[in-house]
Amino acid sequence: MYQELTQDNLEQLVADNTTVVVQYAATWCGNCRIMKPKFKKLASENTDAVFVIADAEKFPNSRKLANVDNLPTFATFTNGTFVNQVQTNKFDVLKNLVDEVTNN
Repeated sequence: MYQELTQDNLEQLVADNTTVVVQYAATWCGNCRIMKPKFKKLASENTDAVFVIADAEKFPNSRKLANVDNLPTFATFTNGTFVNQVQTNKFDVLKNLVDEVTNN
């Protein structure tokens, strides 16, 4: 499942779902825009996880869940707990992060 946050409720999504992968982005971030279709592709290939894009500037509480200080940042959560994060614009690095928490 793929979705973009429309409110600052990532904490609830993380609590309600077993596996969550988040792309923290911002409208001004060029690398975020480059990674978005790659993130969506991984979402379509990993149906056992929830993939979420969170605007790091609009949603500060969601940003705090992974202590985001650079964009794009990708973070994983399992069973309501933060697992790992990477700051990257490389697909292979993102795929490895996703593979850590999914069955692929």
